[in-house]
Formats: sequence, C-alpha cells, structure tokens
Amino acid sequence: MKKGIIGRKIGMTQIFDEKGNVIPVTVIEAGPCVVAQVKTIETDGYNSIQLGFGDVKEKHLNKPEIGHFTKSKLTPKKYLREFRLDDISTFKVGDEVKADIFTAGEKVDIQGTSKGKGFQGVIKRHGQSRGPMAHGSKYHRRPGSMGSTSTPGRVYKGKKLPGHMGNVTITIQNLEVIRVDMDKNVILVKGSVPGVKGAIVKIKSAVKATK
Repeated sequence: MKKGIIGRKIGMTQIFDEKGNVIPVTVIEAGPCVVAQVKTIETDGYNSIQLGFGDVKEKHLNKPEIGHFTKSKLTPKKYLREFRLDDISTFKVGDEVKADIFTAGEKVDIQGTSKGKGFQGVIKRHGQSRGPMAHGSKYHRRPGSMGSTSTPGRVYKGKKLPGHMGNVTITIQNLEVIRVDMDKNVILVKGSVPGVKGAIVKIKSAVKATK
C-alpha cells in the first residue's frame, strides 16, 4: 500500500549492523504530520491526502491559508504536501501520521530540493574536461566548440553551457529504511537525500521497489 509523510533532514551519520559493517545513513525527522485535507475522485477527480507539518503563527499566513485551516478546524501548519494514494478510506481530517507508518527494510522514494550552487561553469556543472593548463594554451575551462560554421549558423538547442546549478527538485528512488526510532520520531535512511540540513523532504513508498 502506498504511504507518505513529510520530514525534515537532520543530517548524516553512520551506524553499524549486526556484522559490524558501517552503514552511512541520513537522519530524517518524520512528522508528526496532520491530515489537513482528503481529496476523493468524486470531489476532485483523484484520491489523495494533504499533510501538514510544523506549527506556524497565524500572522505568517495569508487569508486563503488561514481560511483553509479554519475550515478544517486545525492548528495552522507551515508546510503542506499532497500524497496520492490508492486507498484513502482510513484517513480523515485531523488524523496524525507518524514515522511508524514505515518499517525497517522498506524501500522509499525521497523528494527534496537540491543544494544551490549558483552560477557555475561547464566543468563543475556538466563534468566536462579542461584544456591544457600550460602558458601557451588559451583554452583552460571554457565550454568548447559552439558547433559548425555557417551551417546551421547557430548554437544547437541543449548545448551544455555555464549557468545556474542546483536548487531544483530531485527524487532519489529505492532508498532503504534502516531504522525507525519512535522515541525521537526519526527515520534512518541508507545513503544521502537531497537538500541542506533542515530541508523539507517528502518520503513516499517506492514506485520501482526492488528486493
């Protein structure tokens, strides 16, 4: 069954398994989240639930957001994310979703916003190779050939050039849940996830789950 929760990236650490092997893990504060809205095929054309995470003062919300929470009689939440589910019959507005919806060994997809790198050249942005670094060379870290001469007489669409790097939505698939700590309400996931420390991430059931 599909599941989902909003989390906050705490950082990375490492733990040891039963055999003494080191496992790099990302610690994610998963919830507690509250169900702010339930969407159905009859009313919205598809099934989903909207979760809220993190309390916020009402003065920091605009009128539509205040009205949204007033209608559902909930404490205002800072972050809202939607999760499409096959079965929403077990959810109703006001229900609390915690880290224990996932168990150790499950595969999850984690979506977040990558770190922003600013304006970068082609070597850092696209992994291209540099030219000779000798004094006679006048081509060290530049993009390379721009294409043909008079035909077609333009730069092809998609040419890898310098530009803004990072700060985009990224989804890492098939990450393994190593441990769920309900005392601290955190999930330990094997490997790295997108974003800086403190970034908000969406944790969902893996769509391409592998054994």
